[in-house]
Amino acid sequence: MRSKLQQFGLIALGVCLGVMISLNFSAVAQREVLGPLPVEELRAFTEVFGRIKSDYVETVEDKKLITEAITGMLAGLDPHSAYLDQDAFRELQVGTQGEFGGLGIEVGMEDGFVKVVSPIDDSPASRAGIKSGDLIVKLDETSVKGLTLNDAVKRMRGKPNTQIVLTIVRKGETKPIVVTLTRAVIKIQSVKSKLLEPGFAYFRVTQFQEHTGETLAAAIQNLYKQNQGSMRGIVLDLRNDPGGLLNGAVAVSAAFLPQNTLVVYTDGRTEDAKMRLTASPENYVRGRIKDDYLSKLPAEIKNVPMVVLVNSGSASASEIVAGALQDHKRAVIMGTQTFGKGSVQTILPLGNSTAIKLTTARYYTPNGRSIQAKGIVPDIILDDGSAGREPALKLRESDLDKHLSNGLKDEKAAVPGAPVPNAFNFTPTPRPKDVDEKDLKPEPGEVVAKSDYELAQAISFLKSRGPTPTTRASAR
Repeated sequence: MRSKLQQFGLIALGVCLGVMISLNFSAVAQREVLGPLPVEELRAFTEVFGRIKSDYVETVEDKKLITEAITGMLAGLDPHSAYLDQDAFRELQVGTQGEFGGLGIEVGMEDGFVKVVSPIDDSPASRAGIKSGDLIVKLDETSVKGLTLNDAVKRMRGKPNTQIVLTIVRKGETKPIVVTLTRAVIKIQSVKSKLLEPGFAYFRVTQFQEHTGETLAAAIQNLYKQNQGSMRGIVLDLRNDPGGLLNGAVAVSAAFLPQNTLVVYTDGRTEDAKMRLTASPENYVRGRIKDDYLSKLPAEIKNVPMVVLVNSGSASASEIVAGALQDHKRAVIMGTQTFGKGSVQTILPLGNSTAIKLTTARYYTPNGRSIQAKGIVPDIILDDGSAGREPALKLRESDLDKHLSNGLKDEKAAVPGAPVPNAFNFTPTPRPKDVDEKDLKPEPGEVVAKSDYELAQAISFLKSRGPTPTTRASAR
């Protein structure tokens, strides 16, 4: 009798779980009509649950089993859907404010190991030479294989001034690289700026945060005051920018586009997933104070000749900005093909200080190009230094296991409506060889490095276009 009651209870638990998940998803999905509950699959779930409870070598709490089941369910969808426990949910909320504790690495999962998408500027990871594409195989003495991405991130984060040893496998290296990092409070300065020379402004967005738009607007006004005259060219640097908040991407795009211009649209199964975001205050101003900080910018900012620098570490929100400025012929995109993360993750709180991060839509550029698994192909492609050797810095979304397709039958096929690379009458100079490694990174207190090849090409291109915006418009 007890066994039958236990079995009935487990089946009821499984059915209740299915009903609760269905009801919760229905509410989020605007009451989309779902099919009947998968009774056979729920029965299998409860049987496995029961076997673990009765036969596993150690006693396991119900909460742990259910949590692991939810984690596995989401991890099996794509590399970006995930279950966020209380700590992970809290860290996500803190991270969008621009400050958190850890190493400063944007990571994903590949073949059970942690793969570096890009290191964050001025972080312990960046200073230690961690590179995009590095595969982290051990955290201290713990193998990453078998850990979820959330578990690995938890282990990498910790109290400031504590150390962690990373064992890294890097393409082109015959032996694993062992690096000891000291955790720090990661304070991300989302916008950096510099007047490179009279008439040429440089803006770098390291990550799209809650106040990135306001910070960029202030930086633009400051450089205009320094310049004391009209700008001849602008460089927007999105290299190794892993993305961030969508409203930040809209704000950065809106700073350089006419008002009400389409920036990005999304498409998914639910009505909430279908959005058209334009360069309008309601799409980038957040909070109670509805001050349109972009309305105070110099009018000419919409027309100054402009180059956007990207690389394989430019992802998500960075690709939205690059795609919008490229489609509207507002800027020339220069560098290497971007990461290709063109999917929308919606944070759905579960009511107990946990949440799920669920992929709900794909991003599309104004001309209808899917960013997902394709990325943005630059108008002018630059040498990334990998010629003649195994590429180590070209990790992209399409390399990730279980990545979401871009909706095309052939992901490698040319994207309809995509610009033709190198259509401009500009020949980049060869990348210098034997450059001192220390000159490839900005010195303390500096915004740009001494030997920044891509930036030098951007300035050379802008100078070749002539002094007026009309010259740029006729270049295509």
